[in-house]
Amino acid sequence: MRRPVPARIAVRTLAATALALPLLGAAPSAAPPGTARLQHAFATAAAEYGVPQSVLLGVSYLQSRWDAHGGAPSVTGGYGPMHLTDARTALAASDHHSFGTEDPRGDEARPPKRPGTRAARTGELPDRLTTLPEAARLTGLGPERLREDPAANVAGGAALLAEAQRRLGGPRSDDPADWYAAVALFSGAEDTASAAAYANDVYEVIRAGEERVTDAGQRVALAARPDLAPDTAALERAGLRTASAVGTECPRTVSCEWIPAPYEEFGDGDYGNHDLGNRPASQRIRYIVVHDTEGAWEGVLDMVQDPTYVSWQYSLRSTDGHIAQHVKAKDVAWHAGNWYVNAGSIGLEHEGFLADPDAWYTEAMYRSSARLVKYLAEKYGIPLDRQHILGHDTVPGTTAATIPGMHTDPGPYWDWRHYFELLGKPLKATAGKHAGIVTIRPGYSANRPVFTGCATAGEPCAGHGSSAVRLYSDHTEDAPLIRDIGLGSAPTTGVNDLSSRASTGQSYAVAGRWGDWTAIWYLGQKAWFRNPEEQPAAVPAKGKVVTPREGLDSVPVYGRAYPEKEAYPEGVPAQAVSPLPYTVLKGQKYVTGGKVPGEYYYAVTFDEASHRVVRGEDLYYEIQFGHRVGFVRAADVTVTSS
Repeated sequence: MRRPVPARIAVRTLAATALALPLLGAAPSAAPPGTARLQHAFATAAAEYGVPQSVLLGVSYLQSRWDAHGGAPSVTGGYGPMHLTDARTALAASDHHSFGTEDPRGDEARPPKRPGTRAARTGELPDRLTTLPEAARLTGLGPERLREDPAANVAGGAALLAEAQRRLGGPRSDDPADWYAAVALFSGAEDTASAAAYANDVYEVIRAGEERVTDAGQRVALAARPDLAPDTAALERAGLRTASAVGTECPRTVSCEWIPAPYEEFGDGDYGNHDLGNRPASQRIRYIVVHDTEGAWEGVLDMVQDPTYVSWQYSLRSTDGHIAQHVKAKDVAWHAGNWYVNAGSIGLEHEGFLADPDAWYTEAMYRSSARLVKYLAEKYGIPLDRQHILGHDTVPGTTAATIPGMHTDPGPYWDWRHYFELLGKPLKATAGKHAGIVTIRPGYSANRPVFTGCATAGEPCAGHGSSAVRLYSDHTEDAPLIRDIGLGSAPTTGVNDLSSRASTGQSYAVAGRWGDWTAIWYLGQKAWFRNPEEQPAAVPAKGKVVTPREGLDSVPVYGRAYPEKEAYPEGVPAQAVSPLPYTVLKGQKYVTGGKVPGEYYYAVTFDEASHRVVRGEDLYYEIQFGHRVGFVRAADVTVTSS
């Protein structure tokens, strides 16, 4: 916990605050152009509080990319361009909903594991979640104004930075190099490693420079300072605790700590909350699965340390991108609702809520996550594409019965396009205009499909940028939505209804074109989406596709690639190879993410001596079948380049 902030501040007086109010909301005598108001607010606040403008811009970019989000709070109750946190106010107004009832383990060889609803810890909030009330005290501005007025919000952030610099005994300097420790404290991190990782990211932004149009149409620019070398030694004066990264499997460019998930027995031969393994020696790690927590940081950490709960490898914190690792990569966590995927994947939980479009994810968390994923992908040879970097919402059900209950996070508001830019694999055209494959890639901010049910069933969600593209049964928005027979219900625009939705980065074979519309093969049918040339929702791509081999009118689709019955040794019960209620019909094509073995990890007892990896002769191809991936037997299909 940080030391209390003194009641008096040396940065400015309340009288000076009152004189400055016209600059922080009311129209000045010479108002800036409409799209330059936010840039002007940064300049005004920087001058008023004696903070270098580049520092103020860099901190804000790492928090929000300068977006104001219409005054709505982030997942941790952060408001405005500076992400000033008022978690108590945000939590009082929140109303989050369930996103699936799956068994996270997803293995029929053991009784289902039903973890129930995730909840946040209540009680005293850490300092990092209450920076807005402190900004109100420092500026004299009301909390409501700090939440809703971007200019006031920027002023509040400047006041916090100036106060941090004063507390540290740092100079009131125009040189951004002198503000490293103050930036680190702004993160709210309680340990040196997390604070330093945050500050390093801010200074990386300042060195590189940035320019963009915000969600409110404001043009903001930060000039590059490539030779800027901050005074990192100043952080030693902050008095933060030293956190150890011992035991973690993280890149050095992130802050990471080891908070282990327990491997324990409890009652009637049951155990949890993961299985021991020997990956990648025993079986390859093929996937990384992106989740959101549906709960706040402290409560989520409580849950993963409960042996009767479930598990995942990493948790990522919203405010500063800090990472906690819980399960070693060699071991199998229970997170994705599909045992085949669990046995070959690493799960990342991001602090957030899928059904709250305004509970936005911070840039700090996106960047930290991307660094971790790049590190893991390189270490384990995982391709950086949407058939290997999976959302939980793209993991298939294991059998027909499990499809309706599969989870749908991180949902339509996770910015996959920006995420892949941070991964160093931007989604771009890789083929000519009339290619046989397209990769979904709308502009996130401008792409605003209507969703319902975020707060109240059937009611529209707040308008928001999205990674999702809606699919219709014909080339008109008056046509019915695409139906998913596996869900057994009529398609809707519900935020958790994946039946007629494609997501940024997913690739599909083209099934037709009509004016501004493109059709793709999706769930065994033609699915149409608007794809006008002036504002495309997809780009042409290269890749390989599968189609039923000659002589077959259709082939079944599976939710897991299990071995044939003959492959199981004595003592290991054979698992059913159960097709899903879908088929690939003759003439249809689906993009494949590559060939995978028929494989099953038998782990049903606490004693790992009985654990076995079973491999068969059967091989499968992973395909992008609908919103979720699926598997087809290699013997059933022909593979061609498109």
